[in-house]
Amino acid sequence: MFELEESHRILEKAVRQFAEKEIAPFVEKMDSGEMLPYELMRKMAEAFGIRKKQITPDDESQMAGPRGEKQDPMMEAIVAKELCRVSPGYYLSFGASLGLCGRAIMKKGTPEQVKKYGLPVMNFDKIGCWALTEPDSGSDAFALKTVARPDGDGYVLNGSKMFATNAPFADVFVIYARIVREEKDLKDKRQINPFVMERGVKGLSTSPPIKKMGMCASPTGMIYLDDVRLGKEHLLGGEERGSRDSAKDVLWGERSGLSFMAWGIIERCLDDCIKYSIQRKQFGKSLAEFQLIQEKLARIYVLLENVRNMCFKQVWLQKHRKGAAEEFCASKFYCSQAAVDAALEAIQLMGGYGYMKEYHVEMLMRDAKLLQIGGGPSEIQLLTIARELLRKHNFDITLSGDKEV
Repeated sequence: MFELEESHRILEKAVRQFAEKEIAPFVEKMDSGEMLPYELMRKMAEAFGIRKKQITPDDESQMAGPRGEKQDPMMEAIVAKELCRVSPGYYLSFGASLGLCGRAIMKKGTPEQVKKYGLPVMNFDKIGCWALTEPDSGSDAFALKTVARPDGDGYVLNGSKMFATNAPFADVFVIYARIVREEKDLKDKRQINPFVMERGVKGLSTSPPIKKMGMCASPTGMIYLDDVRLGKEHLLGGEERGSRDSAKDVLWGERSGLSFMAWGIIERCLDDCIKYSIQRKQFGKSLAEFQLIQEKLARIYVLLENVRNMCFKQVWLQKHRKGAAEEFCASKFYCSQAAVDAALEAIQLMGGYGYMKEYHVEMLMRDAKLLQIGGGPSEIQLLTIARELLRKHNFDITLSGDKEV
């Protein structure tokens, strides 16, 4: 259970070679905003035969989601880990297009939607964006103000989304809105449904990339919906579902993916620290000869082992279609904190050099911080864990701490 199989090692080696040869030379340009990640994503798809394979709707059986994948979920974990060793921001855009937007369409879309929107995203012919968060709904994810009002044989959408990965350059959007027929629907979270649309639809616009602390290789932006008129064929799945399950499925998958990202960040921090501590000389000897430096290396290693083991458990849960909410949240909480701690420890070990952009750990620290915020902040993970534990003892509470009645 805790060892990579031969097929996993082959993939690990192949992705690492590609990342170091094809992505690493452009990390600085992507991080500064001089270069977008999308052509590299297509190049990777070509290199690994994804575009040649031309995914078909039948392949959706291999993409069932975070709790029902038929493919080996360890393959997905390895890709995330290896890409995040080099550029977590690059992987964030890669994963948001393929895993959030593309997979949502492949899993929930009608055959027509899969063919028109899903397949081009999965084949990297088009870039996808999945948008739930709004200016006034962050942790309270389903307190949406974006509304879709039925009009004739379709809907009219108004509202905005923020912090949407790939939004400034995406071709295909999956956007969540509250369907409102009566005033009471404005507070009914069961009326939240996803709509799929392409750039160019009248009334849809996006902002330029937002400047951020980290994950700068991944463009993030706002989405504006101003009287966007859509036919019913744009409702993902073709009918109103009356539940939030579609968004929740994607969020659980995102939380698992963030744990895999932490694995890659910590592994790279440790590798760089070991190399640096051996080569760097002070007081006439290698830093690695000093016990305080040895302690730092050991601490990062402990974090790596814990995160690695949690990732192996996540993979096992996904493969066997098991797992409870508290398990996914616990992994996301611990792994994100561990990634930040490891990156800060790496910077401290390298001193002034670690603080410079010339050294990779500086970017890894900035990128790691998002793992504690994206996919639900660490505080929400803790509240969800507590809620689920209490629920198993027949004591139901909401995330706000109120007892459910």
